[in-house]
Amino acid sequence: MAVIHHTVLKPTKLELLTSWLPSRPWYRGGAGEPKLAKAGGFRLDDPQGEVGIEFIVVTDASGPHPITYLVPLTYRGAPLDGAEHALVGTMEHGVLGQRWAYDGCHDPVLVAQLLALIEGRAQAQDQNISDVPDREVIVSYTGEGSTSTDVTATDDQEGTGLTTPHGTTLRVHRVLQPAPDGLFAPPRGATGHVSGSWQLPDGSRARGVFAVLHTGTRA
Repeated sequence: MAVIHHTVLKPTKLELLTSWLPSRPWYRGGAGEPKLAKAGGFRLDDPQGEVGIEFIVVTDASGPHPITYLVPLTYRGAPLDGAEHALVGTMEHGVLGQRWAYDGCHDPVLVAQLLALIEGRAQAQDQNISDVPDREVIVSYTGEGSTSTDVTATDDQEGTGLTTPHGTTLRVHRVLQPAPDGLFAPPRGATGHVSGSWQLPDGSRARGVFAVLHTGTRA
C-alpha cells in the first residue's frame, strides 16, 4: 500500500507538466504556455513499495477550448536506467527528498501494474487518500491469462501504444474525450479497458476511456 504524504513539492507537478507537455507529439495546445488545472486521476500501488504510480488528469485552458490530458507518472528515488528520454523532471519532496518523475508509459513498473489493473490483479486507489479504493475507475477484461509486460512504447499524435512481441497492444489515451451523455461502452474488439471520471471546467463530471487492450496472436 502506497502512503500518500501531504507535503510540499518543489517544483509542483503542474509546474513540471507545464514545461513538459508541449514537447509531446499528442499535445494539442498552441504556441503559448499551457494553463493547467488538476481535473482528477488515481493511483496504483507498486508491490515492491519503491515506485510511486499516479495517473494525473489535467485540463489545459490556454486555447479557445479546454483540452484534457491523461498523464501517467512514476516517482522514483533514483534515476531509471535507460529512461532519460522519458524524464519529466526532478522535484524536491518534503518527506522523501529528491524524486525523479517519469512518463509512466515508459516505466516498466507502471506498465506492469496497469496491465494488472485491467486483468483484475490490482485495484485503483484514491489519488489523495491512503488505502482508499477509487470506485470511479472501471475496468473490464475478457482475455485469458496475463499479458506480457515486455512492451515497446510508441508515442504518436493520438496517444501512446504499448505493444508486445506477439502484437498485443495497450493503447493509452492521452487526450481524453467525454463519453456521449456520460454513457460509456467498451470499444469494439477490445479484450480489456480502463475508464474513469474527471471534472470539467464548469464543475460537472465526465467519464471516458483511459486505456484499451487489444490482444494479438500468440506465437
